[in-house]
Amino acid sequence: MANRNLYTTLLILGIILVSFNLRPAITSVGPVISLVREDLNLANWGAGLLTTLPLIAFAFTSPITPKISARFSSERVLLSGTFLIFIGVAVRLIPNTGILFAGTLLAGVGIAVCNVLLPGIVKEKFPQKVAFMTGVYVTSMGVFASIASGVSIPIATGIGWGWTNALAIWAIPALLAMVLWVYLIRKERNPPRKTEYVEFEQSNVWTSPLAWKIAAFMGLQSFLFYVTVAWLPEMLNASGVSIATAGWMTSAALFIGLPASFLVPVIAEKFKDQRKVVLLLGCIALVGYSSLWIGQTFAVLLFSIICIGITLSGSFALALAFLGMRTKSARQAAALSGMAQAFGYALAALGPMLIGLLYDIRGSWNFPIGTLLLVTLGVIFFGMEAGRNRYVEES
Repeated sequence: MANRNLYTTLLILGIILVSFNLRPAITSVGPVISLVREDLNLANWGAGLLTTLPLIAFAFTSPITPKISARFSSERVLLSGTFLIFIGVAVRLIPNTGILFAGTLLAGVGIAVCNVLLPGIVKEKFPQKVAFMTGVYVTSMGVFASIASGVSIPIATGIGWGWTNALAIWAIPALLAMVLWVYLIRKERNPPRKTEYVEFEQSNVWTSPLAWKIAAFMGLQSFLFYVTVAWLPEMLNASGVSIATAGWMTSAALFIGLPASFLVPVIAEKFKDQRKVVLLLGCIALVGYSSLWIGQTFAVLLFSIICIGITLSGSFALALAFLGMRTKSARQAAALSGMAQAFGYALAALGPMLIGLLYDIRGSWNFPIGTLLLVTLGVIFFGMEAGRNRYVEES
């Protein structure tokens, strides 16, 4: 009993440690991008590509990860993913353009592997607590995403370590996760069976209507998230907020959403049908983006930030929870995760570019924000469909 409790405790810690590594490699770049650009003489498009590379890696890696994990076990492939994150982040200590881009792409592949596999591992190891454990690791992910964004400049310029150390320091949590998962794999209680691979081969989430609705929900909410992270400071600045304050307000939106990251999946799990949860989050999003559109006072803009922060974090956590709640097995959860995240991050990679193009055409943020309101309606529609009490295997 004591050994089993220890294993379970370390397994939860292992999931949390992996989640710590799913955003810092990305969110640590933005604040120091001007330092990187100046030091390496990068063009603006090159600097932009540096932040887009991980999303491209997500889109291409996500669909093949479940098949690899079905053959070698999710735990072993997850360990490989954390190793790729470690190497990709660590090599950014070297101030070289080629190495920086290669390391970022490698870290993106590792993050994609872990992104896809965590929902299936949670489904397998904690079948009665899928939403709760999803809330735990999504909240942990959000905490470290915010921390990485907030401390990059203090590390780079405040204590004078430079941008290389500000980016490479996030190899440390990857190393810790690797060490713990090596131990967990050695103590693994339920090694993969050949039948699990056969089961996976016979399943095909790509032909399931419900799976596509979940993928659309994942994609559209990811579109909103990455567009908001990329352009919210400029939108606030156009409304009269200083660019420095706008940056802090964007960071605050991520922190404000942390409670929703945990609470939304936990609340959703209490119901067989999650449509009311989707509708509530969607209405909060509509209020938030509408307030951003019409807001001319700091109080209204702050209110919009609160609403946007809650809905972005809550919708993302709910999308991940659906991966486990709408499947009957860990392999199906992994397959659905790969499909939904491939589509989601491909759409997310296009989002910031599309909204920037709309701004260039119109010369105003009104049309882009109006577009975000339309996307929010899409999130509500597909979320309502995904929230029905059904399984992917039955649709």
